[in-house]
Amino acid sequence: MFDLVSLLLSVVVILFLINVFSNRKGNLYYNFPPGPKPLPIIGNIHNMLMKKQKPHKTLQELSEKYGPVFSMKTGSERTVILCGYDAVKDALLNHADDFSERPIIPIMEELTKGNGIIFAHGENWKVMRRFAIATLRDFGMGKKSIENKINEEADALIEVFESFKGKPFDNLAIMNTAIANIIVSIILGNRFEYNSPVFLKLMRLINENIKLFTSPFIVFYNAFPSLMRWIPGTHKTVFKNYLELKHFFEETFVKYKDQVDVNDQRNLIDAFMVRQKEEKPSPQQFFHKDNLITLMNSLFRAGMETTSTTLRWGFLLMMKYPEIQKKVHNEIDNVIGSAQPQMENRKQMPYTDAVIHEMQRFGNIVPTGIPHATNRDVTFRGYFIPKGTQVIPLLSSVLQDKAYFEKPEEFYPEHFLDSKGNFVKNEAFLPFSAGRRSCAGETLAKMELFIFFTRLMQKFTIQPPPGVKVELTPNSGFTMSPLMQEMCVLPRN
Repeated sequence: MFDLVSLLLSVVVILFLINVFSNRKGNLYYNFPPGPKPLPIIGNIHNMLMKKQKPHKTLQELSEKYGPVFSMKTGSERTVILCGYDAVKDALLNHADDFSERPIIPIMEELTKGNGIIFAHGENWKVMRRFAIATLRDFGMGKKSIENKINEEADALIEVFESFKGKPFDNLAIMNTAIANIIVSIILGNRFEYNSPVFLKLMRLINENIKLFTSPFIVFYNAFPSLMRWIPGTHKTVFKNYLELKHFFEETFVKYKDQVDVNDQRNLIDAFMVRQKEEKPSPQQFFHKDNLITLMNSLFRAGMETTSTTLRWGFLLMMKYPEIQKKVHNEIDNVIGSAQPQMENRKQMPYTDAVIHEMQRFGNIVPTGIPHATNRDVTFRGYFIPKGTQVIPLLSSVLQDKAYFEKPEEFYPEHFLDSKGNFVKNEAFLPFSAGRRSCAGETLAKMELFIFFTRLMQKFTIQPPPGVKVELTPNSGFTMSPLMQEMCVLPRN
């Protein structure tokens, strides 16, 4: 009993000292963006946990009171939140260099060690991003060859859908596999079968971590990492899952490392290994094993999860709005008939294109965006933001900006159509974010969305199981996926 009391007293003293230091540090901030009053020690953590793991809702509500640029505290760390298209564009495009860093997020630093591309920093991020984009292009991104590969995978996906013979099924693992196989073909040079136990295990680990990333334990870990690392909780599960994923990619790397032929580069691993041998002046300054493994892991997760989730939202929306599905069917029949869709067809299919864009907007897949940080002291919109400050460009507030979208809470393809039915761009459409840290695989994702969605709509009518009401409530987690709901696919011809 005495030991427990001593431990609790020690924790209270540590948190008190953290709070005192935080307040002293806070006095150094001049003209910082306003925000809700933080509580002692925990800051505004209580605000972030009010919406049952949907912090973007809380942030959007707070912006109505404090404006498009405001701040919060997580423990002792201050965060600036940007709300609405105008503020986000101003930061990420007009002040692109100033907001191009990533913050030091304890959970991500522990997992990635600053390697890879998504949460990397400084010169390492620049080198890895250039390599990733160049390699994705070398292996087909934006080219006819990858269109053919996507269509080939769509053939396999169609066979799986047909195997259910109109009976209800859940599409989560199926869609994850189909989309992942495109990025896997670039990273590893092969693909997974739809019933692969290895792949199903990888999906379980990834999906579990995505759900846990907004849990209270992760929020507290990021606020008090030194304390929380000794306390059991869901953050321990995240570490365990990530290590299993890392082990898979490490084993894959070992299999390939002795088979590299400079004149016959088969995949991203080969390309990385060639660059490793060429790297100067310091061997393995950037092209080392840990960077490769983290890069593979990041591309695999990012290249699969968001696109797969968008398509799953699309299926749900087609079930919910059969009249919209019928218009998509008609346009496909009139423009391409039974031929395989190609990216060049998109300009001739404005309604289908608008529906896909609205799937991305309505799905709101990454509502908080990935946090940025200032890489120097910045004066932004009249406020002073010190170097290293975490900045959240709230993408949900952009995709639901009332000034740019007539019906932001509804699924409304007309957001991207003019009065004559022609496709029109909307500048507030930023599902891939913007600026220096925008999604490196945006071109590939757009190709996948158009070809997979069009092929499946070409072949099937999608319906809910008999008597089932379609729900559009999203799951909780870092990404906004639809709730688990079965669907039925019926052949159209």
